[in-house]
Amino acid sequence: MTMPVDHRDGPASADEQHEQRADASELRFPGPDLSAFEAAAANVAAVARRTPMETSRFLATRLGVPVHLKCENLQRTGSYKLRGAYHRISQLSAEEQARGVVAASAGNHAQGVAYAARELGIRATIFMPVGVALPKLEATRAYGADVVLEGGEIAETLAAASAFAEETGAVVIPPYDHPDVIAGQGTLGLEILEQAPDVETIIVPIGGGGLASGIASAAKQRAAQLGRTLRVVGVQARNAAPYVPSLAAGTPTSVPVVPTIADGIAVYRPGTLNFDIIRETVDEVVTVSDDDIARALLVLLERAKLVVEPAGAVSVAAILSGQVTGSGPTVALLSGGNIDPLLMQRVVAHGLAASGRYLTLTIGLPDRPGQLARISELIAEANANVVEVLHTRHGSDLMITEVALKMSVETRGPDHSAHVLRILRDAGYDPVVGE
Repeated sequence: MTMPVDHRDGPASADEQHEQRADASELRFPGPDLSAFEAAAANVAAVARRTPMETSRFLATRLGVPVHLKCENLQRTGSYKLRGAYHRISQLSAEEQARGVVAASAGNHAQGVAYAARELGIRATIFMPVGVALPKLEATRAYGADVVLEGGEIAETLAAASAFAEETGAVVIPPYDHPDVIAGQGTLGLEILEQAPDVETIIVPIGGGGLASGIASAAKQRAAQLGRTLRVVGVQARNAAPYVPSLAAGTPTSVPVVPTIADGIAVYRPGTLNFDIIRETVDEVVTVSDDDIARALLVLLERAKLVVEPAGAVSVAAILSGQVTGSGPTVALLSGGNIDPLLMQRVVAHGLAASGRYLTLTIGLPDRPGQLARISELIAEANANVVEVLHTRHGSDLMITEVALKMSVETRGPDHSAHVLRILRDAGYDPVVGE
């Protein structure tokens, strides 16, 4: 899946460089060609911000090569989805635009379609699941869309949107499986190469595949035009990763979706057009766990001062978990920043636990005065901080003379956690570490 561009020892001559570019211009990719991506870039520039590219010394130390963060979490509407939605809607005929557009989404696609339709003066109806996060619901309405809450799961919501399109003639705007959407998302690939011209590896999240197929195709076509190669690594949430078995089978394959915090990329089957492009242009697809994603969110908050949603942080999770090896200057795409504050609170706590900085302990104690004070004293001596305590006599495994002490303790990391446990055990207690 690598580009068929010659590799030579040392710099090429001017004639050789010209020949390489001529050969590259004849390469063919499935999906939009380079001119389509360039036209989309000029079109999308009317609404999309040119988001910043930040350097991460922390991640560079982990990967062993320069690492840059492409901050699409700072895009208007909070994610890259605006690019594809705007480009697709702008390509509709006047008759189609008069019928309005409809989409089904639990978040980023909904906001992208709503914002794009507003900017183009087109009526948008967005179907969202009944349990959608309140900030995403309010943001979609604020962009001027008519929002219909329908279905407890996204499949039911999609069916309702399709029925609405049949009844009213509204044009369905798909989230990823359409050439115009792919071209719009691919504008990011061109932008990345402009901002980081020496990039050798791009790490990109994959859900249905609109973003990854667009970026990989656009960036590799541009790189081939310049006479060089480029590596693209896709990342999926492990609980919803249809591209891994699909690429192995050579055809789009459905998988069961287990709940994941990265709900923005949780799909059960690749997009048809997206799969064909990704099979030819993405060099590797890796997966990350929810624990990996939680750690990545915490690192981005602490080290980069960036708020990123779980789906948008999987590229960084792949670096931290060792799923990606260093290969020249690397860009990790942060695809979105729309995270519910309540989810952020839970994810940060989970990330602290996954990073060894948050201990949940259960300690059996004799039921007599002074035991709680003694445990608190020992933890204070270890320079740890108790944030929650439950002291209970109830439990089928407790003797009548025993109590259970359940504590949440903040530490500075795995070594400090081990130190806290050692102090408690040396004092004769038997703490059990749990969730």
